Amino acid sequence: MPPSLTALLCLGLIVHLRTPVQAGTLPKPTLWAEPGPVALLRSSVTIWCQGILQAQEFRLDKEGSPQPWSRQEPPHPGDKVNFSITHMTEYDAGKYHCSYLSPTGWSECSDPLELVLKGSYSKPSLSALPSPVVTSGGNVTLQCGSGQGFDRFILTKEGENRLSGTLDSKRQPSGQVQALFPVGPVTPSRWWTFRCYGCYRNRSQVCSLPSNDLKLLVSGGSGKPSLLTQQGPIVVSRQNLTLQCHSDIGYDRFVLSKDGGQDLHQSSVLQPQAGLPQANFPLGTVNSTHGGTYRCYGGHSLSSEWSRPSDPLDILVVGWLPDKPSLSVHPGPSVASGEKVTLLCQSRSWRDTFFLSKEGAADPPLRLRSQSRAGQHQAEFSIGPVISAHGGTYRCYSANHSSPYLLSQPSEPLELLISGGLQQSLNVLIGVSVALILLLSLLLFLFLRHWRQSKGRTLDAAMKDPQPREKVVLDPQAAASAAPQDVTYAQLSLMTLRQETRTPPSFPSGKPPDKPSVYAALAIH
Repeated sequence: MPPSLTALLCLGLIVHLRTPVQAGTLPKPTLWAEPGPVALLRSSVTIWCQGILQAQEFRLDKEGSPQPWSRQEPPHPGDKVNFSITHMTEYDAGKYHCSYLSPTGWSECSDPLELVLKGSYSKPSLSALPSPVVTSGGNVTLQCGSGQGFDRFILTKEGENRLSGTLDSKRQPSGQVQALFPVGPVTPSRWWTFRCYGCYRNRSQVCSLPSNDLKLLVSGGSGKPSLLTQQGPIVVSRQNLTLQCHSDIGYDRFVLSKDGGQDLHQSSVLQPQAGLPQANFPLGTVNSTHGGTYRCYGGHSLSSEWSRPSDPLDILVVGWLPDKPSLSVHPGPSVASGEKVTLLCQSRSWRDTFFLSKEGAADPPLRLRSQSRAGQHQAEFSIGPVISAHGGTYRCYSANHSSPYLLSQPSEPLELLISGGLQQSLNVLIGVSVALILLLSLLLFLFLRHWRQSKGRTLDAAMKDPQPREKVVLDPQAAASAAPQDVTYAQLSLMTLRQETRTPPSFPSGKPPDKPSVYAALAIH
């Protein structure tokens, strides 16, 4: 089959002859451009066509051209060749196809590759809806728009050698034109950086400068970090604002996002605090654009996946509404501990939201919808039963739902005093002290009792233990001369002698004997 016929088939000009030229089961070739399909004027581009190892020839065709754009034979056995464009011009922009010749015939054509010349018009804008932060496995919509009236938009993804998508533009009531590109599902295994371009129909491959890069952040991996600000959530204009993101997980980079915003602030400059990774995000001097809800994420440099988001942090900017609400307390600014109080914030201007903040508190301010009473817009903040921690200085602010982060001037400060809190603390301290003294007294009593019992047992043991016996031996001569009726003591113990000494011997008649008993001389040994 003549190569020119194959070229026509690739371009779709002779559809009814398409089947006869296809060579059985030959795979379709692959066509791509390096460094990418969108090139600047006079830059170099290389187009690659890949087929099979048995390919004998490759050809490149451009839509609108009756002749092959180029033909190449592999310089050595291989499955691909390249076609070089040394200086890209508007003439080179367009749609290309390639095919290859095998021993059995020509293959079918590759999918089209569109080469675009960029830089002829101002860049469009690119944003992610609803946010550039996407949960792993989720989908997102990319919006490319411009006020220049482009007829179509092109979307490209960093690292890919083909266009990610082309869509005709749609005009909006504002006069802007835009196109919505669905993207997903996104996964953390790939990087997701996009650009878009605007083009006109009469020069469809000559397009604008690229939009700013839009990076998608894929979240949902490991544990969430914490986000805070040293200035507190309520800030004033012309104040410098810095947000801090930290975690007990060993992240080596952090990123900060704002709800509804497209910019992701990334920081890898860590300032470890107490051994924990931390990053500071200086946001500059506060103005109305700083109001909003912020979240931060932690990540590892070797992975494209980010952590789960931190808890949201609302930044509220004071002074953007002209009114100054009033703040009062019922039943009064001094209440006893355990009672309930109501802080009433009022404004004569129409406001639908009120905030109540306590000076020095780490918690976010309380927020309530307003109620209209007697020509006043107000909110009642109930607190109680109060404790000593509720004491302090309070202020309130008003806001509207159309700009929920832009607040009024603060009310005059209100000092709330909690009485009885110190006395209760003293009572608790006294009670604990008394209990401690009683406990120590009981322990001392038990110790003394134990000591006395131990000492008594020792004395009893000593009394029961017999002393060494002392023998009393009668004088042998006195014993020999004694009469038979006389009592002779052969041997006495010392205890017996003591008893004899204390108690004189008794006689049956109550009188002493006629002849005194002869006591032998005692020899105490």
